[in-house]
Amino acid sequence: MASGYSAIMSKRQPLPDIWLISDARNNGGLAAALARLPRGSGFIYRHYHLGDHARRARFLELAQIARAQGHLVIVAGDAQTAHDWGADGIYGAPAMLGAQHPELLRLATAHDADEVTQANRAGADAVLISPVFATASHPDAKPLGPARFRELATHAQMSVIALGGMTAERAKTLDWPRWAAIDGLS
Repeated sequence: MASGYSAIMSKRQPLPDIWLISDARNNGGLAAALARLPRGSGFIYRHYHLGDHARRARFLELAQIARAQGHLVIVAGDAQTAHDWGADGIYGAPAMLGAQHPELLRLATAHDADEVTQANRAGADAVLISPVFATASHPDAKPLGPARFRELATHAQMSVIALGGMTAERAKTLDWPRWAAIDGLS
C-alpha cells in the first residue's frame, strides 16, 4: 500500500465501488452523469483531447460538481499536476505513479499480468484491469473476459476495479463490486 493510503483512508471510507471516467465522447453529459452517480463514487478525469489550459479549466468545473456529490476526484497525469489542481489522486500506467506527493491516491492501469505486477511494485492503491468486455474505447483490443479478469485480479495486492465495456448489469453478472465505465455511466 502507498504511504499516503492510510492518511487518505482515515479521512474517507474505502475506495468507491463505482467510477466514472471522462473522455471526449462523454464530455457533454458529464455534469449530469456525475449528479446521477451514487453519492461518494469516484471520478477519473482524463480529457486528453484538450490543451493544457482548457483541460485544467474543464477539470476545475467538473471537480466542483463531483465534490458537491461527495465523489473522489482523480486526474490522469503526473502527481505534481494532481497536487496543483487539488485532485484526490492520480491515474495512469504503474511506471508513472512514482512516490511524489504520497498524500495522493494512486490508481494504476493494467492489461496483463506484467502490468499488475508493476502496479504491485509501485504500491498503487487500486488497479483498473481492462478490458474485461469489448469496449468502444479500444475496439481492437481483445477482451479479457470474466475468467482472465479474475485470474489477473488474484495477483493484485490492492483494490481491483473492473474496466472495459462495464455497465451496472455487467458488473452484477461479473459479480465484482468495483467497476468503472465511460459510456456505461454517461
